[in-house]
Amino acid sequence: MIESIAKIVFVFSMNVGFFAPVLGWVERKQSALMQDRIGANRADILGFTAIGLFHSLADALKVLAKEDFIPAGANKFFHTVAPFICLVPAISTFAVVPFGGRYELFGHQVNLVIADLDVGILFVFALASLATYGVVLAGWSSRSNWSLLGGLRASAQMLSYEVAMGLTIIGVIMVFGSLRLTEIGALQENFFHWGIFLQPLGFVLFFTCAIAENKRVPFDIPEAESELVAGYFTEYSGLKFVMFWMAEFLEIVTISGIVTTLFFGAWHLPFVTDQMLLSWLQFAGANGAAFLAMLVNVATFFAKVIFFIWLQMSIRWTLPRFRYDQIMRLCWKMLLPLALVNILITGLVVLVL
Repeated sequence: MIESIAKIVFVFSMNVGFFAPVLGWVERKQSALMQDRIGANRADILGFTAIGLFHSLADALKVLAKEDFIPAGANKFFHTVAPFICLVPAISTFAVVPFGGRYELFGHQVNLVIADLDVGILFVFALASLATYGVVLAGWSSRSNWSLLGGLRASAQMLSYEVAMGLTIIGVIMVFGSLRLTEIGALQENFFHWGIFLQPLGFVLFFTCAIAENKRVPFDIPEAESELVAGYFTEYSGLKFVMFWMAEFLEIVTISGIVTTLFFGAWHLPFVTDQMLLSWLQFAGANGAAFLAMLVNVATFFAKVIFFIWLQMSIRWTLPRFRYDQIMRLCWKMLLPLALVNILITGLVVLVL
């Protein structure tokens, strides 16, 4: 019980307490770096700016002071519920993502995942699909043409790419023979057994679909500022607006965690097996070696996660927005057929080997 609570607190604090506020600052600084600007650096405490980190605190204080506005004629209940439907799945999905393996500490087995489900991958897809309802409700309940158009675009895009993303993951399931994310991570202990080597096309397809599901540039037509003001959350303000923003950033973290687990060795270091790592740490004793190995694995996992967060941020500030027809064509005429071809090739290879 205490172990489960500790893992929940750790994951929740990392996502909501660290990644969500810090990613806002990271996006500002990274965009400034790529555009040859300084970026946010004016908020300070006693003259200390902390290279712009206090802007996240200033944003939080500003949001708390803003009015919670609901447009006349809007459905107040669904207008209020929609941000929660988007945010809760974004937080909950990380529950099945393992950030370490199994360790024996002082005679007790420690498994570094909140919920070690047999159908972990299906759980991820089930929760991800719930966010579609939040987006649609936000657009419909606002009684605004811009919001409604944004909601319709978002629903079409998310449903389309969910189909393609589901097919891309079948190759991974065929190769590893499991839906349990902890088992998939454990099977990648050998460097050349990483998913990226076994499913290179699957990785490219999955990562593309995941970015499209997150509705960020270049797939941000549901909230295209030049066309729809702010899309499905145009009529939101204050804390509710921030909940959509937090959901978007937490989805970036979740995508990075899932990509790391499925394709990049999860918590494993390249060319270093669990036994090798434990043998190097034997100077600390059996329990000390297990504890240090756990810290190394957790640090390795989050280092990979941070890399993929950076990669998604770079894509966001590098590529221009695609048109609606281009996004739909990419999904149905390119990604979906390639996903089916990947399944066929993977099936043939599995049968032969």
